[in-house]
Amino acid sequence: MSNPLVQAFFVGRAAAEVLNERVEGAFTDALSELGKLDAELKEHMRSFSSEVMQRAERSAETAGATRGRYTTPTAPGQSSSEPIDLQAMIDELRAEIAVLRTELQRYRSGSV
Repeated sequence: MSNPLVQAFFVGRAAAEVLNERVEGAFTDALSELGKLDAELKEHMRSFSSEVMQRAERSAETAGATRGRYTTPTAPGQSSSEPIDLQAMIDELRAEIAVLRTELQRYRSGSV
């Protein structure tokens, strides 16, 4: 390697190869760690949801509800033997929200 230009070419090429290998290794390691983190998060979410469901079932059992069944929601002041129409409840809640928004806008416009 008497020609410095040829020597610089081969040194540059070798540096690029080494750099490429190291970046590839770092990227592979990062993806591996990301995969591990994803698996751990999924496991934590699974165990969390399992614990939540177990506690909910225990609470339902202590409240006298049947295991594995969900009861129909009831409106406040309504006996549990009369199920409420969910769509009607949603419509009533939306109407209340609309009234509250109107009152809030009226309050804001009066205080500005």
